[in-house]
Amino acid sequence: MGDNATPERPHSPTERTSLLHNHILETSHDHIDEEATSHVSKEEPALAESSIGERIPYNDYTTIDWLHDLVKSTYRQRTLHATTSRWYRYVLIPLDALTGWVAVALIGTLTAVVAFAVDVAEATVSDWKLGYCKPAPWKTRGGCCQRRTPLLPLSDGVYRGSEKGGAENTCSDYVMWSSSYGTSFATYVCIALVYGVISASATTLTKTNLPAVPTTAKASVSHEKPARGKVMFMAAGSGIPEIKTILSGFVIPNFLSLKVLLVKAFGAVFIVATGACLGKEGPFVHISTCVGYLVASCVPKYRDNGRKMREILGAACAAGLSVAFGAPLGGVLFSYEEISTFFPRKVLWRAFLCSLFAAMVLKALNPNGTGKLVLFETNYGTSYQPVHYLVFVALGIAGGVFGGVFCRMNFLWSRWFRSFPVIKNHPVFEVFLVVLTTTLLQYPNTLTREPGDTIIKNLLVDCRNAETTDTYVRRSETGDGSDRYVGFLVYGTLVKLVLTIVTFGCKVPSGVIIPALDGGAFFGRLIGQAIPGISPGIFAMVGAGAFLAGVSRMTLSLVVIMFELTGELEYVVPHMIAILVAKWTADLISTEGVYDLAQTVLGHPFLDLDHSLKLVQGQQIPLLVEELIPPRQTMDEITVHLPASNTVPRGLLEKKLAQLHRRGLLDAGLVLVNGSNMFQGYIGEGELDFGLNQVGSPCEPEVDVRLLGVPYINPDEDGTTEIDLTTYVDRTVPLISAKAPLE
Repeated sequence: MGDNATPERPHSPTERTSLLHNHILETSHDHIDEEATSHVSKEEPALAESSIGERIPYNDYTTIDWLHDLVKSTYRQRTLHATTSRWYRYVLIPLDALTGWVAVALIGTLTAVVAFAVDVAEATVSDWKLGYCKPAPWKTRGGCCQRRTPLLPLSDGVYRGSEKGGAENTCSDYVMWSSSYGTSFATYVCIALVYGVISASATTLTKTNLPAVPTTAKASVSHEKPARGKVMFMAAGSGIPEIKTILSGFVIPNFLSLKVLLVKAFGAVFIVATGACLGKEGPFVHISTCVGYLVASCVPKYRDNGRKMREILGAACAAGLSVAFGAPLGGVLFSYEEISTFFPRKVLWRAFLCSLFAAMVLKALNPNGTGKLVLFETNYGTSYQPVHYLVFVALGIAGGVFGGVFCRMNFLWSRWFRSFPVIKNHPVFEVFLVVLTTTLLQYPNTLTREPGDTIIKNLLVDCRNAETTDTYVRRSETGDGSDRYVGFLVYGTLVKLVLTIVTFGCKVPSGVIIPALDGGAFFGRLIGQAIPGISPGIFAMVGAGAFLAGVSRMTLSLVVIMFELTGELEYVVPHMIAILVAKWTADLISTEGVYDLAQTVLGHPFLDLDHSLKLVQGQQIPLLVEELIPPRQTMDEITVHLPASNTVPRGLLEKKLAQLHRRGLLDAGLVLVNGSNMFQGYIGEGELDFGLNQVGSPCEPEVDVRLLGVPYINPDEDGTTEIDLTTYVDRTVPLISAKAPLE
């Protein structure tokens, strides 16, 4: 459009949405029902099922059309209410309203079933690194020994625990692979390496090549080479950065497919069982979203409407964290605070129901064998004093420093280490190296030898309570071996922090929540050892929340999650102090949390408030929309000047389509303006390609293409003398002044 021309939308008293045909629509004036209060045009039922305005097929980073989907949803509702049969309408409308609630309840139920299978399988497979249950090899160590508390390995290789009353005895049913430390160490490492290779190999089955979109103005110039495609492993990582991208309106093909769900669950079982510094909580969010997509795809009103599909996906995210931590309220708040871009009240209530069903079903299935939903239940029997607020603040500062440093270091590590061809082209080899390093460093420390969730349980226990404490831990803290225990805590803190930085981002299903909690629990327990008169497990609990806050920048949802994890309502205030301080501190070091940085590293398109500011002389200045205007050459290429006849030569459109393809733009289109540079409409690249190569394929190359107006038909000839793409032109594109704030 011209420099001095401001696009305006022509107004007319008879204007209809151009998502329909541009000719005057006939409106039915027949009474549909004596109680009907509105009429629908003949075109509206068809529009409810129309694909116009959608980027089909979704084979790249395309976006949904939020406005078009809203119009489709509105017309579908109008058509539904205009059903001719009264009794049918009274049955159909309530059933239609009930569909969403039934869908989210089913999503929560299925997510809990998958989580149960993953939890049980992971616990059993993980225990095989150390030994096996002689009576029943498929049982976990806890199920085999039937202990009330986690069993810690002693230096002599024997597992011991305590029944109520503290009577120590040996679990003879669980057999170690060897009584020799060296042989047990080697067996542990070898089995973990096999698990890591299995998980990474399975993840490579979801390898996909996606076209890349240029992110700079320079790359959009027509003579530049098209952007190269990028490789993406759909089942790798936590999946949360990709889900945030999808919920913001972008489309990542096949990311929520059944294949990805199965590989994600299978891979998570084996990689978590290695004991590496990663968790399955993030993958659970991805799994629940996959379940949500598969269920919603069976319902036409969600399958055919990208906007409504994202309502279901936003609710499904809550079920993932609900089953991961046994935290149904925290799951809802996590979806709202950390993941969802579009979260109206309707989505809030459906997320609530989805999370509720997931929690109820998981409790009934009882994967942990405790019969309780609380994952890390604690009972300290003591309370904090006002003087301890200073310690909680210190834990918050430490968590913020770690979170900020972690985000920066992980970003730099990913850019540097994964740039080597041998690592970039062989992700299984990278996992092999990481697992090897992890097992060699963690096995010598009995506190880091277990999976991440077991580590947290052992660090949160109150060692003064004989009913719930392992004899070794109690002895270490109250007398014999206390120095050794402190040494284990220092060693565990350092190892966990370093390994978490190098592990996150490997091409396996993995999350950062449990490793961050582990590191914070180690550090908090270490600090608590020096504070008399109060259980050190309290500071381990608060430190765990602070470190996770520094990494993820969660606040409200994290406080609720920590409360639901431990069942300790009394320590909500310490959590609030530490988490808030951790977020403030981390923001001073790194403005983005781990999931935002992951989106940058992975190259996913996403817009947030930070993109609307620029730094000028040390101050953040709001940007204007004009910052998004492409260079002059690009503007000329994407603009089509329509003559009075509203027809242009087919060759012109084919040339402009080729220019779009050559620049690598995958979700672009052409702007239609009249002789006065007034906006007339927009035709997407996908629709233009389809119209020219499918609708207009039988026509000669020199045939004109009509983009607006009533198609001209020559009565003396059989057929039209032009290609009519009127129905593919979107006249309802939102228009914004170039001087408007980019925010």
